[in-house]
Amino acid sequence: MKLYVGNLSFDTTENDIQDAFEKHGKVGEVALMMDRMTGRSRGFAFVTMPNPAEGAAAVAALHGKDFGGRALTVNEARPREERPRYASSDRR
Repeated sequence: MKLYVGNLSFDTTENDIQDAFEKHGKVGEVALMMDRMTGRSRGFAFVTMPNPAEGAAAVAALHGKDFGGRALTVNEARPREERPRYASSDRR
């Protein structure tokens, strides 16, 4: 089960996220999204938990909870929506 984790503090690390989610089950992967230009966190991550029941338990336990001074948003990740790509010459 892939989970979206939002409203993260910019100081949060992948290890911080993994530690929080491991309390609810096995964590397969943590991917903290980083801004390419600044190298800073973008404030959200994706956590993969192989067991759906453990993933659901993590959502129930962590959604809305304080984490680093901010209320987390945790839910099942939705597929990425395809956006049209434009060549730089197409933009006006």
